[in-house]
Amino acid sequence: MLIVVLIATPSLMIPGTTSDTTQMVALIAIFAGALTFFEYVSSYPGLIEFRDAPPFNRIRYLSLLITILVLSAMVRGQTHPSTLTNFLIVLGDRVGQMIDVPYSPVRLVVLMLPEDMSLKHLILVRSAAGMAYVISLSTVIFFTVTMRIMGWPQRIGTFNVWVNLPTFDPTTGGDVVERLSRDARVNIALGFLLPFLVPAAVKMASMAFSPVTLENPHTLVWTMAAWAFLPASLFMRGVALARVARMIEQKRRGSARKREHGLAAA
Repeated sequence: MLIVVLIATPSLMIPGTTSDTTQMVALIAIFAGALTFFEYVSSYPGLIEFRDAPPFNRIRYLSLLITILVLSAMVRGQTHPSTLTNFLIVLGDRVGQMIDVPYSPVRLVVLMLPEDMSLKHLILVRSAAGMAYVISLSTVIFFTVTMRIMGWPQRIGTFNVWVNLPTFDPTTGGDVVERLSRDARVNIALGFLLPFLVPAAVKMASMAFSPVTLENPHTLVWTMAAWAFLPASLFMRGVALARVARMIEQKRRGSARKREHGLAAA
């Protein structure tokens, strides 16, 4: 139900949604909700990582939900203003102005739009990008602090690599700790670079194909949410993998010390 609410939120909040869009969103929401339900009720691993290692997925869900709610409210305020939407629009404009510096991700998002776009739409895109990026940064910081305070994943009980990392095969390749550490570095690097690389790639693609305008409200909300959420999710995954690798290394050292103490002098 939470996944269904997440996917259906923009269609429920943004005015002027057509019936075709509503039907498509309902179909996607039901499919995603069913997939999530069967993933969590099954005792075998599937596609969702860290399924039995809260609060990893809970934090990711709350981050995406807050981003969708804020962006949908900002878009709704363009035609149906209220106190809340006006506050979010003003806050987004201030945040966008603060982050809109040379070579920043928000500046790159604005530059990927066509040059003939209206000033009002450019400000809306900049505000949406700024709010989404700030929420993603706050999510990464909150997860890192929570992980330190909770001692994640040791304090949640037994950490099952097979269930929580279904796409990771510990029996192939080299040492498990080295592979986890390498994957962690790759995910952290991608999480840092994607907000810069995606607008540049879209700008280059628009030279050969039709330019991206983000004038459709639903396209604007989902594009900005994905642009900010996916890098934050990869960064969190990298931090989590590094934590798991460190935990395995510590257990190895503890087992080695026990074996050393158990040996008698020759």
